[in-house]
Amino acid sequence: MFGPASAVVAWCAFSYHVTAAQATLLLSLLWMPALLPVASRLLLLPRALLTMASGSPPSQPSPASSSGYVPGTVSAAFVTCPNERVAKEIARAVVEKRLAACVNLIPQITSIYEWKGELEEDNEVLMMIKTRSSLVPALTDYVRSVHPYEVAEVIALPVEQGNSPYLHWVRQVTESVADSSTVLP
Repeated sequence: MFGPASAVVAWCAFSYHVTAAQATLLLSLLWMPALLPVASRLLLLPRALLTMASGSPPSQPSPASSSGYVPGTVSAAFVTCPNERVAKEIARAVVEKRLAACVNLIPQITSIYEWKGELEEDNEVLMMIKTRSSLVPALTDYVRSVHPYEVAEVIALPVEQGNSPYLHWVRQVTESVADSSTVLP
């Protein structure tokens, strides 16, 4: 019986000078989802030991350096709207004003929240807005100025990683607004 699993065991034993039993144990750990974080760290162990033996500090690969993207410079902002008409109006406006590169509308979400001491449940539309992180304050001000809710939800999360060409596109589309000092609603 010599299949892919046996080949992995043989490769581990050859490459890292471990016994077949140790390689088999390592392989069995890889198949246990609960132990995957531990197993992935174990796979780095031979590299770490070689680095310690050489006396040089370990080098950390940087996703930002290889892609040119600086983590956190693009954000995904979320806004809830009472219906699709309002969401489309706001979405079109923020893209036209270059406060966002793209807005996805996610229909038919259910929001359950407390408002003025009462438990509420509403059907809403969720907007997922991709923009430069530096534009989030201007985006928030604009949404607040046109949104029908007394307190509009505008929350933003920085994007740490993603498809580099897409993140570059988001920055490029919103560049002219980011370079100006003021954004008019």
